[in-house]
Amino acid sequence: MDDSRETLGPKAFVTGFPVKHSRSPLIHGYWLKTLGLPGSYRAHEVAPAEFAGFIASLKDGSSGFTGGNVTIPHKELAYQLADCPDALSEELGASNTLWIEDGKLHATNTDGRGFTANLDERHPGWDQTGTAVIFGAGGASRAVIQAVRDRGLKNIHVVNRTLSRAQELADRFGAQVRAHAPEALNEVMSGAGLFINTTSLGMDGEAAPQMDFSPLASGAVVTDIVYVPLRTPMLIQAEQQGFATVDGLGMLLHQAVPGFAKWFGRTPDVDAELRALIVADMEKH
Repeated sequence: MDDSRETLGPKAFVTGFPVKHSRSPLIHGYWLKTLGLPGSYRAHEVAPAEFAGFIASLKDGSSGFTGGNVTIPHKELAYQLADCPDALSEELGASNTLWIEDGKLHATNTDGRGFTANLDERHPGWDQTGTAVIFGAGGASRAVIQAVRDRGLKNIHVVNRTLSRAQELADRFGAQVRAHAPEALNEVMSGAGLFINTTSLGMDGEAAPQMDFSPLASGAVVTDIVYVPLRTPMLIQAEQQGFATVDGLGMLLHQAVPGFAKWFGRTPDVDAELRALIVADMEKH
């Protein structure tokens, strides 16, 4: 992309602290180039103490940005400071996508949409199961629980080492969601059609516990929101036990689509070339 094209078009960002590890600039840069659109998308690191000031500059136009993505640790404050957070953000208490519209700062959370779009692409029909088991009750699990519930699954079991954290999510997301301690894992997995790891277990080559997926339904799918490595220890174990698996990379790619559409006016495709580009970058680092 030449400098004039970057200078002329809308300017978007990803902010976090730190943010240099983000692959979002690669994703959005690919779409800008392939669609031939003017504009730019840059990593813009903002320390927590400076985030409120950054949002103020976004609102008054002095930042020069049209909008952008927000990652750890700013998602909760982004929601709180937005003028018009949507219903998804309201329930989650966190936003990852911001844009200026009619002079107001709007906010949404696209993590859940990224999660379900990835499953739709890689394992269509996953939502025909009535029961999902979600392993972990940290911040990453919230959007996943919300998205699975909103797709109509009636039984969602959240299993977490600290039962109180799982219970907090059950209270937040409604009667379909039930909280369990780890001792109940085998029982709640019985006949479930979807198993989701939302913990960081197995990330970056770290060890993960041995999992017995045999209680799941015969046609069940196991997915992991961790995508470094692409084939996590949990996914490898599930494959070895004969279950279909879906890696977490597609969640990252698909969650980026709604923001790009807001900032640059075109809805991009998540294609094989984009996926290969990100996989190649992962293999370099």
